[in-house]
Amino acid sequence: MDKERQIIHMDQDAFFVSVEIRKNPKLLGKPVIIGGGGDRGVVASCSYEARQYGIHSAMPGRTAKLLCPQAIFLKGDMEEYSKASHDITEIIADKVPLFEKASIDEHYIDMTGMDRFFGCMKFASELRQTIIKEMGLPISFGLSINKTVAKIATNESKPDGERQVAFPELRPFLDPLAIHKIPGIGHATYKKLSEMGVREILTLTQIPQQLMFKILGQHGLSLWQKANGIDLSPVVPYRERKSIGTQATFESDTMDMAKLKAIITGMVTGLTFQLRNQKKLTACITVTVRYTNFETVTQQERIPYTSLDSFLISKAHSLFEKVYAKRMLLRLVGVKLSHLVSGYEQIGLYNIAEEEYSLYQAMDKVRNHYGAEAVVKACIVTQPPRDETGKIIKYNPRKKKILIENQTEEEQQEVRKRSKIRSFMSEKGTIGTKSYD
Repeated sequence: MDKERQIIHMDQDAFFVSVEIRKNPKLLGKPVIIGGGGDRGVVASCSYEARQYGIHSAMPGRTAKLLCPQAIFLKGDMEEYSKASHDITEIIADKVPLFEKASIDEHYIDMTGMDRFFGCMKFASELRQTIIKEMGLPISFGLSINKTVAKIATNESKPDGERQVAFPELRPFLDPLAIHKIPGIGHATYKKLSEMGVREILTLTQIPQQLMFKILGQHGLSLWQKANGIDLSPVVPYRERKSIGTQATFESDTMDMAKLKAIITGMVTGLTFQLRNQKKLTACITVTVRYTNFETVTQQERIPYTSLDSFLISKAHSLFEKVYAKRMLLRLVGVKLSHLVSGYEQIGLYNIAEEEYSLYQAMDKVRNHYGAEAVVKACIVTQPPRDETGKIIKYNPRKKKILIENQTEEEQQEVRKRSKIRSFMSEKGTIGTKSYD
């Protein structure tokens, strides 16, 4: 354990609600809920006044209304929240040498070694005041020897507070806290540990590591380390241009709009699947086309943080219509998602039913088990293959999975080189590549 590290964790207080209060100060001090409207809406965020009634994010809107009938429900504006997030990130980037954007509303800052020039606590406090003054949004922070303890310190200082936990104060600070204060403990893990009589961090630290591994596997060891204030994970430098993308080069140049849009749809669904698997959101989408004369044109658009198929497909098609202006044959199309941050989709902030979120989760589960091509949109599927008698050969993802498992490493690498789009369209359709910045 490095006792000399100085890690700051900064987190906006009820971020979405705070942005709404900045826009309408009359909401201050009232129970405000973002999302949750309609019969099937889900709470995306809520004010601290609403939390006093037991309301929390991801709660069904119907339940929230029963708990607090006088609550003010707002649809929310993800675009405005994204802009506020970008502005806060720019303030931090202008002030610190090394920081990580952990999600849309939280940052880690590594100030190790800087305390010889000025006090880290004083610096963090001044940075917090700068953000409050320039943005008009409340923010809290914790300062400690690693990311885990700093994050817990932030949560304990909320709302609108600050707290430092130096190494000598580590055990007195952590021991009396409930185990659900440890980042990474979900409902199922909390229930299992509670049934064992483990409800405080002190009790968790007294369990042998071997037993924690036996009960919860590698996750159990990670929780044991966090309970003991051990976290060696570094602050990962934030790169605004971090991206994931794919492109397809046609063996025969084309200007078939239906085919081109189908390919773009397939590209986007593949990328969003990867985003959700990596627990990432994107804030920028780029579409690229290359004409038959090798002229390459791109068009991009900043968007609210999301990983939704339908939203991004619509944006990709819109950008494609803008960038494909010459009506010449095309030899290549590509899609890139950039400005990635860690985070989960905020349910209820788009005009999308709860069933669609559930559909994405179900499709991702099938893809993770049977392969990325096990579930695709109908518009990107060609005519099914047939045998010698003309009978349709049914797609069997289980058999395909077994086939892949029996392939050599070289054969698997060759399969991975092929674009998923190619198998969707036709064997003579496209050759694709993926790129990561």
